[in-house]
Amino acid sequence: MFLTHFTLGQAEREAAGDGAKKNQIVIKDFHFTPQTLTVKAGEKITWINRDEEPHTVVSVEKQFKRSAPLDTDEIFTITAGAPGTYTYFCSVHPKMTGTIVVEQP
Repeated sequence: MFLTHFTLGQAEREAAGDGAKKNQIVIKDFHFTPQTLTVKAGEKITWINRDEEPHTVVSVEKQFKRSAPLDTDEIFTITAGAPGTYTYFCSVHPKMTGTIVVEQP
């Protein structure tokens, strides 16, 4: 299942080119950057791990499916759901947190 997310996410990123970077969250130095990302419902959101350590993406309220552990340069992609505020963290490093704000399209 993780491979499917990785492969689809990579293909989407390559197909979208620079447009995909606007909804990209980089995991680097044990931080999610940007810390808060605002998107429209239905848009893709992609995390990419640039650390040497594995990280996960886990919704605090189980509002989206959790990622498998992401090794260096691996990605995880979801589609933004209903409008609202979604908080998430890394289950390996729980002090790593982030927020996604989903707005109406």
